[in-house]
Amino acid sequence: MRMLSEFRLPGMPDVEALAAAQRRNLEALSAANRVALEGAQAVARRHMEILQSSMTEMTEAMKALGTQESPQAKAARQAEMLKAAYEKAVANMKEVADLIQKSNQEALALLNKRFTEAMDEVKVLMAKKG
Repeated sequence: MRMLSEFRLPGMPDVEALAAAQRRNLEALSAANRVALEGAQAVARRHMEILQSSMTEMTEAMKALGTQESPQAKAARQAEMLKAAYEKAVANMKEVADLIQKSNQEALALLNKRFTEAMDEVKVLMAKKG
């Protein structure tokens, strides 16, 4: 960098400023990747929690169906359990989708912020040059 900065040619941009800008670009990209990774880990953890909860509920449901009831009562209970399971599955899917969306928005916000800053830096560099 020092060698390049010593060779000031007409129209040559500020090499130090360009290097600093690239460093900030890489930092922003790294931060966005970190946010995305944390989001993916949160989704994976939540998936595991949902799976464990579902297995526990299924075991309890099987035990409950093993009781001595009339066929009509069993059918009614099965319908209730199916409805509850469906509603819970939809709620879980929405929760996971919201987690993914939040993570994506945070990562994109970091990149958008850096892009805006970079464009401002280009304006300043061009103003210095002109």
